[in-house]
Amino acid sequence: MSDSLNKNLGTTEVLWELNDLYTGVDAKEIDDDLAACQIEAKALHDEFSGRVAELSADQILKVIVRLENLATERGRLSTYAFLNFTTQTQNSQATAFLQKIREENSRISKNTVFFELEWNDLSDSHTAELLNNDILSHYRHYLSSLRRYAPHMLSRDEETLLIEISPVGRGAWTLLFEKVMGHLEFGEKKRTEEEVLADLYHQDQTVRQQAARDLTDGLNSQLHVLTHITNTLLADKMIDDRLRKYPAWVSSMNLYNELEDKTVNTLIDTVVSRYDIPKRYYHLKKKILGLKELSDYDRYAPLPDLPSTVVSWKDCRKMVIDSFTEFSSELGEIAQLFFDKNWIHAPIIPGKRGGAFAHPCTPDVHPYLMINYTGNLRDVSTVAHEMGHGIHQYLSAKLGYLNSDTTLVLAETASVFAELLLFKKQLTLLHNHDQKIAFISQKLESIFATVFRQIAMNRFEELSHTGRRQHGELSAEQLGEYWIQTQQEMFADSVILTKDYSTWWSYIPHFLSTPGYVYSYAFGELLVLALYNIYRKDTEWFVPKYIELLKSGGSSTPYALVEPFGIDLNSSDFWQGGLEVIDDMLKDIEL
Repeated sequence: MSDSLNKNLGTTEVLWELNDLYTGVDAKEIDDDLAACQIEAKALHDEFSGRVAELSADQILKVIVRLENLATERGRLSTYAFLNFTTQTQNSQATAFLQKIREENSRISKNTVFFELEWNDLSDSHTAELLNNDILSHYRHYLSSLRRYAPHMLSRDEETLLIEISPVGRGAWTLLFEKVMGHLEFGEKKRTEEEVLADLYHQDQTVRQQAARDLTDGLNSQLHVLTHITNTLLADKMIDDRLRKYPAWVSSMNLYNELEDKTVNTLIDTVVSRYDIPKRYYHLKKKILGLKELSDYDRYAPLPDLPSTVVSWKDCRKMVIDSFTEFSSELGEIAQLFFDKNWIHAPIIPGKRGGAFAHPCTPDVHPYLMINYTGNLRDVSTVAHEMGHGIHQYLSAKLGYLNSDTTLVLAETASVFAELLLFKKQLTLLHNHDQKIAFISQKLESIFATVFRQIAMNRFEELSHTGRRQHGELSAEQLGEYWIQTQQEMFADSVILTKDYSTWWSYIPHFLSTPGYVYSYAFGELLVLALYNIYRKDTEWFVPKYIELLKSGGSSTPYALVEPFGIDLNSSDFWQGGLEVIDDMLKDIEL
């Protein structure tokens, strides 16, 4: 089925060109680069370990530049191993190669961890004196932000040991999850996860019901393994948080995002206070669809007048490039590079990881996009979303490896903004009133998935991490109860959640790979709605400032980066403003 779909859509040959990294897993350059990294890491350790406290600003700069170059080379190796595995999770050679690179990187890290530990041991006055030296201006934010982890660092021996065993830690368990999901075949037709999930958007309720049963049955066949993986990683984080003295399960994520707990709590509380918005919408949708009850498998049912045209890859490409170009010719040109230079992997193939992502790779190469393209309007939006990430990563790469890495909350800004640009572009192409209403409704559902559903999933994580710490290992049934509880709080009586739905927590990778990550989607969506309103009021003023935001990468805190737009992230009124935009969109179709 996948082959014919890819052929019809024109995605069969839309494959990324990994030769920009390495020509194959057996390429001589890989062994040469690994050896060079090991030599350089040892040289750095031998020259500077135990001496950071006595280094001048000029010497600190030299060390940082060498560490950054080393990180870039390691990043190239890791990126290639990961991308090579992603499209062939059933391939034992690809799996073994990925694990090899992770193990080699662990050995290299043992020799470089000294810098962060010793830097964080310096007094505030000493580091302030060093950072005031203009010679370190390019790395000032990176070095100062490193020190936010100082209260949570362990001893050198402990940190070295954790690095030593990391290849069999979280990464190994998430790899197992991806292999399990990559091997799963759903239903009698033995379809992929992506193909089954796509059927939840089918206009025929019987097709949606069957897709839900197929997904549930597939997950249940491996639920004992998925539950064990989840419990192991919940415990792993519990132990790590305890050792590092993080006050809450989400504290390390907030710290990584350079956000105060107050900011995140304000965001979550404000979104939860407006759960009435999705509740009203799904009551309306039930009425429009003429259903007595709206079940979980009906949530994504298309409204009767929603355009159902299958979008070829060629047309998708044009829509995405045009939407970026109309906003900024510079961004449009960058988007075209991804299509022209084979930086995208689009077809659905057995063993390919589900979902979609953009990988920044390394500044001296370019980002890559992975898509599972099935030709519907949602997938076109997904391409725009990941393209937003890719352009953000492309622009910020000029800052170098250490400064280009954007915190998760701002990383979502470019992707969500790109989705909104595409939506506005597509909306202008519709002239039928009922089609416009249906299309706006679909956009609302996308926003709900980004804002309300992600916060509901954050609430699931809250219960899961707290439950694991208070009660020990959690059963699949208990995790299912947490899932239903937090989802039902959002839907209230507008959606009936079936028993089958209680297992659907088990296929979401973010819970495992990046605990606490999901609130970043809501952050990005509501921030974008605020930014878009600014854009509408003054296009000429906004566009260069927005591009400058993307170019700034992770070179400052989120608070500082959005300051030019007059945004206060600690204000409940700010987040309410974004929610009001959503509410207004809903009111437009409630009339």
